[in-house]
Amino acid sequence: MAAFPDNFLWGAATAAWQVEGAHDEDGKGLSIWDVFSHQPGTTYQDTNGDVAVDHYHRFREDIALMAEMGLQSYRFSISWPRLLPAGRGEVNEAGVAFYSDLIDALLANNIEPMITLYHWDLPQALQDEGGWESRATATAFVEYARLCYARYGDRVKRWATFNETIVFIGHGYITGSHPPSVNNTARAIQACHHVFVAHALAVQAFRNTDIQGEIGFVNVLQPHTPLTQSAEDIAATELADAIHTHWFYDPILKGAYPEELLEQTQRLWGVPQCEPGDMALLRDNRCDFIGLNYYRRETVAANPGETSTQANHSGERQSAGEFGFKGLFKFVRNPQGVYTDWDWEIWPQGLTDGIMMIKARYGDIPIYITENGLGAKDPIVDGEVVDDPRIDYLRMHIDALENAIAMGADVRGYYPWSFIDLLSWLNGYKKQYGFVYVDHTQNLARKRKKSYYWYQNVIASHGEQR
Repeated sequence: MAAFPDNFLWGAATAAWQVEGAHDEDGKGLSIWDVFSHQPGTTYQDTNGDVAVDHYHRFREDIALMAEMGLQSYRFSISWPRLLPAGRGEVNEAGVAFYSDLIDALLANNIEPMITLYHWDLPQALQDEGGWESRATATAFVEYARLCYARYGDRVKRWATFNETIVFIGHGYITGSHPPSVNNTARAIQACHHVFVAHALAVQAFRNTDIQGEIGFVNVLQPHTPLTQSAEDIAATELADAIHTHWFYDPILKGAYPEELLEQTQRLWGVPQCEPGDMALLRDNRCDFIGLNYYRRETVAANPGETSTQANHSGERQSAGEFGFKGLFKFVRNPQGVYTDWDWEIWPQGLTDGIMMIKARYGDIPIYITENGLGAKDPIVDGEVVDDPRIDYLRMHIDALENAIAMGADVRGYYPWSFIDLLSWLNGYKKQYGFVYVDHTQNLARKRKKSYYWYQNVIASHGEQR
């Protein structure tokens, strides 16, 4: 049997705020990231998405590079405030036209679009009304989703509702490093519930269209390994699994919260507060596939000490402390691990193990690897971007993906992060992920990296040459 199914898609991914720029052009409303990133000290070197890499004006150039590479699918997100500047109500037709032109250009180059409806850029107008803590935001999201289905559903067959809820809720409402910069666990849990409700409502609306396609949800895949085999470290790892994985997958794929954890959150904080019918809504509107974003595993230890949520945003190794919560768990450095400059462990086996973990818990749900990549400081040698570490990283993870498929996992596509060097939310432009380099000193000129040509061969050989 072939290692990769005949219909397996080789793609790449980006997100609107990180590439588009044009943050206030052609009627677009402000997003929470447009506002947040203009506050001093919130991002590395005070970078913002006003211009980003100017994909809004240069998307045809970028799609030509995708086509030359042989890309079969492109995962991108739509900017909600570009379509609905106030989050609901009046439609910005110029914004609708931008994505319509983007989709047409992709299809003209035989590149299948995969749309993510929400990749963190909530309209600021909705945040001013309460954001995800307000039930009304879920209702507004469905209005936005229906607009996208109506305008693009004739051409787009693959959809995802949300990207990485654990990140935009966790950092937005617990660590406070993302907008709306809240530090309150109870508010985080309630906001998260409204996201799940919004997802289920959007799936329900999708099923009421005549779109011949599929709709899913994109989650972080982060396996956890205990530092030692002590009872304390094993218990801490199980708790990390419950909080970081099961809480974010179970409502989407099972239609219910993890029972023991739900009992604890209800006892401690009285959340999530559910309206009648919420759990039936989740149960009856489970998605067609799950998107997995895999970058690393975490080694877990018991944490009798203090809570610390400092992260490495500079790319200077070990510049941040251990991440963890007092009395629960902490993420520690694996003494045998290999780490990036941003202290993310490189562990390809985790992709195989994580996929099989999802299969074991949730059954034969179709899977797309919607993100996987190396954030690095790429060297330029004699004018060439020589990103050999990225090639090595991706090669090892494609090997791991092949192993999961051989073990029976239904994996249907691979979308490395990212197609082009883009604005990292809190890391500026120092952290590079792309196959295409962007020269910020030369009018954002695009340049193919060494990995670009490598992935071109991977795609052309359907994964055999790597």
